[in-house]
Amino acid sequence: MSEVLEKISEMLQKGKRKDVAKLCQQAIDEGLEPNVVLTQGLLAGMDVVGAKFKANEIFVPQVLVSARAMKAGSEVLKPYLSEEGATGRGKIVMGTVQGDLHDIGKNLVIMMFEGKGFDVVDLGVDVAPEKFVQAAIDENADIIGMSALLTTTMPMMGEVVKAAEEAGIRDKVKIMVGGAPVTQEFADSIGADAYTEDAPSAAEKAVAFVS
Repeated sequence: MSEVLEKISEMLQKGKRKDVAKLCQQAIDEGLEPNVVLTQGLLAGMDVVGAKFKANEIFVPQVLVSARAMKAGSEVLKPYLSEEGATGRGKIVMGTVQGDLHDIGKNLVIMMFEGKGFDVVDLGVDVAPEKFVQAAIDENADIIGMSALLTTTMPMMGEVVKAAEEAGIRDKVKIMVGGAPVTQEFADSIGADAYTEDAPSAAEKAVAFVS
């Protein structure tokens, strides 16, 4: 493992955005493959962050800072990655369901998805069922991810599953749900493909779906 990759991972864990960007450029200049810098530098660092977050060793603010550092590094790598046609793992359409305006949880999950190399389309909050489905069709998404933080908005998740069935894409797309009031029982009752209780688990589940 090259020293610069270890350094990228280490600085990302500390949330040092400028250092991460600089080191990514340095790694490219040293002739390392962009894909290697991404997976063994940035994504490896985010894996550690995800594991620590899951173990309650670090908390949301630290994760957000690391995720920003990861973004800064990704921006540096983007032009090189597109040259060698290294596409991500897959595409995820993500949003908070209609009637719900919470986005912290959603944003955290998006960062974890991106940390696993997914291309994420963020639909924002208060997203109508047909908007989820239309976006999944337009973007040719592999997964629809939904968040709800209110018991009153949870039924909207079932509406999205129905809308996907009506649009004829239900067999093409995996539907993932999460949020404080959501449970495995609820996910089963609406016919969702997966429920996870935290952001790192959601990212691991998404990887399992596309691999």
